[in-house]
Amino acid sequence: MSFDGKVAIVTGGASGIGEATAKLLAERGARVLVADVSDAAGARVVSDIESSGGSARYLHVDVSSRDDARKMVHHAIETWGDLHLAANVAGIGQTPSRLHDMAESTWDLIMNIDLKGMWHCMAAEIEHFLSRDGGAIVNVASGAGMRATVGQPAYGIAKAGVIQMTRQGALEYAKDGIRVNSVAPGLIDTPAVKALPDNVRALYAAGQPGGRMGEPLEIAQTIAWLLSDEASFVSGLNHLTDGGWFQMSPA
Repeated sequence: MSFDGKVAIVTGGASGIGEATAKLLAERGARVLVADVSDAAGARVVSDIESSGGSARYLHVDVSSRDDARKMVHHAIETWGDLHLAANVAGIGQTPSRLHDMAESTWDLIMNIDLKGMWHCMAAEIEHFLSRDGGAIVNVASGAGMRATVGQPAYGIAKAGVIQMTRQGALEYAKDGIRVNSVAPGLIDTPAVKALPDNVRALYAAGQPGGRMGEPLEIAQTIAWLLSDEASFVSGLNHLTDGGWFQMSPA
């Protein structure tokens, strides 16, 4: 699964699933634009990629800004001459709350980043892909967008929107050679989860069908496959990558 000669954007590329995706694509030959709002962490990811012989650049990008999304695409093209692939990973979680007492500011923040931000990125990427011979996009959704999860109303609704937006993009742009898929991770051992107390992390792991959480690299590998030519006839798929969690009865 080689990405030699390809140029890729990874939003949310400074940590977690985004970092793992950026490093994996670079390892397989892609030139990668790491887009994030965490400048120091983004610079570290680029340094790691370059130290391993890869090619990468960092750009400060707030996906809730459509101008930033367009600048991101233009920066990749100006740097490497083209853009072929995009992994839209950027997103934020939600402090647990019930639907009726969630602050409006929380709702707006999550929607602006997790859903509207995804639209901003997709729109900018598609605008470029329409000017060439297509491209591939993978959006990171969540298992929470497929089934209601207690305490996660805004997050789950936003991620459900990402899944539907993926399907819409796949349908509308298939004839233009543009593939759009999404990945729905389950519980992944990201830096935010690693920062939790050991006993809490152990409880999380014990609640999974296989007795463990997923690793960011395992999601990155799914993203890489969906972006690759090996998935050339795959579009509109929401790939559930959760170790069997979705098969469990809701609590």
